[in-house]
Order: sequence, then C-alpha cells, then structure tokens
Amino acid sequence: MSKREDILNATLDLIDEEGLQAVTFAKIMKRANVGSGTVFNYFSNKEELINELYRACRILLGDHLMMGYDAELSLYERFKCLHTNRIRFAVEFPKHFRFIDAYSYSPCIKPELRKLEDDSVSREAILALIKEGQKNGVIREYDVNFCNSITYGIVSSIVKGYYVKKFELTDIKIQQTIEASWKAILV
Repeated sequence: MSKREDILNATLDLIDEEGLQAVTFAKIMKRANVGSGTVFNYFSNKEELINELYRACRILLGDHLMMGYDAELSLYERFKCLHTNRIRFAVEFPKHFRFIDAYSYSPCIKPELRKLEDDSVSREAILALIKEGQKNGVIREYDVNFCNSITYGIVSSIVKGYYVKKFELTDIKIQQTIEASWKAILV
C-alpha cells in the first residue's frame, strides 16, 4: 500500500471513529505513520484530503454496483443486481458506505465531485433503468432522481439497522429490502 493510500485509509478510519470535525492532520499522521511532509506532499489541506477520500469511495462503490450487471436482463433483475451490490458493498466496506452516506450532501464535498457521482456508469445505469420502467408504465412518473433517492433511502435505512445490530442482514432480509425498494416506485 502506498503512503497516499495509508493517509486516505487513516483518514477514513478516524472519521468513522471520531467524526470529521475531530479529525486533525496530527491524528492522521500518527495513524498513517507518516510525517507532515508526506501528508502535505499529497494534500494541501484537510478539505482536499476529504474530497479525495470521497472521490475514492464513490469510485469504489460505483465499481461494486456494476459487478455482474447485465443490461439484457429484465428490469427487475437489473434493479435487483444493482441494489444487491449496494447492500453487499455496505456490508463489505462499512466505513466507506457510512462516509458516502454521511457526506454526500455535505457542503465540504465540492460540487464537481457530486457531478462525478451523477456522471458515473453505475448512476447512469440506475437512472436509465428508472426511465425505462417509466416509459413501460411500470415505475411511477416521479422525477428519476427522486425515484432513485426513494430506493436508496430504503436500502440505507436497512443497512444502518444492520450496523447497529438491530437485525441480521440475511439473504432473505436482503431480498425483502430489494422488494420493498422496488415496490416503493412501482405504479
């Protein structure tokens, strides 16, 4: 692992443990076991570091969302694939999921990084799926971003319940979560 990755991972760990406001460069340097010169070689300030961490997390999520995705499958099977992958990402990378979930709408994330999210292949696949469903009269004629937020909100809420051990996230619960989010946007 590179020093840059060590710094990003240390930052993610600290944010997950203490919250963004409590994280300082001194704590990051100690956790990453690097000097200030190394940190400042990669990042000029905390804002730049947080934005780069956000970008890296979004790219990782986007890559995971598209695993096994087949545009030839039925509408529901594609929806199921994308949301199963989102849940599996949340289970496999909880710190990344919590960071994305907590900071996607934060003013500390630059608008162009939110655009990166909007231009991603996975986001494009999700929105195209919703548009296709609307065209076919299967999905409600809501704004596509609104539909996506509804389905994401259900998944996010269930994952958060899993994180605090409110319930197990079994294959059955994953399927129920996907069905609930699907039904939430059906006509």
